[in-house]
Amino acid sequence: MPYPAPKALLEFLKPYDPSIRKLALSVRDFVIPEMVPCIETIYDAYNAVAFGYGPSESHVNGAIHVAVYAKHVNLGFNQGAHMKDPAKLLKGTGNNVRHITIKSAYDLKHPELRNYLREARRCSAAAKAYPEELTGVRSVIKPSYPKKRRPVSK
Repeated sequence: MPYPAPKALLEFLKPYDPSIRKLALSVRDFVIPEMVPCIETIYDAYNAVAFGYGPSESHVNGAIHVAVYAKHVNLGFNQGAHMKDPAKLLKGTGNNVRHITIKSAYDLKHPELRNYLREARRCSAAAKAYPEELTGVRSVIKPSYPKKRRPVSK
């Protein structure tokens, strides 16, 4: 089942190069089938447009996040430091978060990537149960940050 991108997300992505906009939406389309049912929280943040997926609006309870930068998109795993990494795809050195840099739609064809998404959801579900009444994808737009350190509309 397709989940169209909310208008606000499309607006937030407008300042980016068309290839990056398309890539960001491709990553979103790749992630959602593994996260449903979920809440999609969308941020127009300081240095990236970001959208996260989990059982609530809180990024603390999230499983996955997508961060859009000028030349690539990061697929982030909120508990990535605690996940198995059999294909050695995860990057980062923090206490919790790890990411995979996506530079083209081809990167989404890696055979292990869906397993990483499933593992991330399991890690999130263990921390906070997904509400029974949650169905499909519920998108929530968080307030924008006035200052930006990323592409902005002119």
